Amino acid sequence: GRPVQCGAHRGQPRVLEMSSTVPKSSNIFWHDCPVGKTDRQNLLKQKGCVVWITGLSGSGKSTLACTLGRELHTRGKLAYVLDGDNLRHGLNKDLGFAAEDRAENIRRVGEVAKLFADAGLVCIASFISPYRRDRESCRALLSDGSFIEVFLNMSLELCEARDPKGLYKLARAGKIKGFTGIDDPYEAPLNCEIEIKEVDGVCPSPSDMAAQVITYLEDKGFLHE
Repeated sequence: GRPVQCGAHRGQPRVLEMSSTVPKSSNIFWHDCPVGKTDRQNLLKQKGCVVWITGLSGSGKSTLACTLGRELHTRGKLAYVLDGDNLRHGLNKDLGFAAEDRAENIRRVGEVAKLFADAGLVCIASFISPYRRDRESCRALLSDGSFIEVFLNMSLELCEARDPKGLYKLARAGKIKGFTGIDDPYEAPLNCEIEIKEVDGVCPSPSDMAAQVITYLEDKGFLHE
């Protein structure tokens, strides 16, 4: 992987490899199969893509992801939700919340999401994913315009007032360290495909948010052959 700077460590710049710590083997080869992405998309009558939902904790990411997944299902479209908390129970259960672990968490999710999109599904990834660099690395995996970044632009005040998991309260009490928005930064997207904002200090309804995403998917041709 490409080395990236990840803060100072004992006075020296720390270099993070965005890849597995397992030594790479030179004896591996890529195998192509006779059934390709286009064949799968024709079968499903949709186009594979990644809907990447990012925002502060409590901004409504998981709610939007599940609502969007349900709405697509009712339309006969195959979608799958990758949720940050859920994946930390399995695929990423060995990772913490230090900067290097956050980077590896998102790297793994990006690779998995790419596979789902290649399978022809609408992959809905719901992650705080606070660092712009890590999200852009995932975007780079899908160079055909099928990475759709959805920014839930909800204020820290709104998210902290909602605090559905009680995490902000713990962070303010010093019981959680490195919490995004409190003592760790959130880097907002600069050029996201979809931005959903609060209205008069209130988060839009899940159905309204999902409708905004579905309209984009329809307009861009992802929900038909």
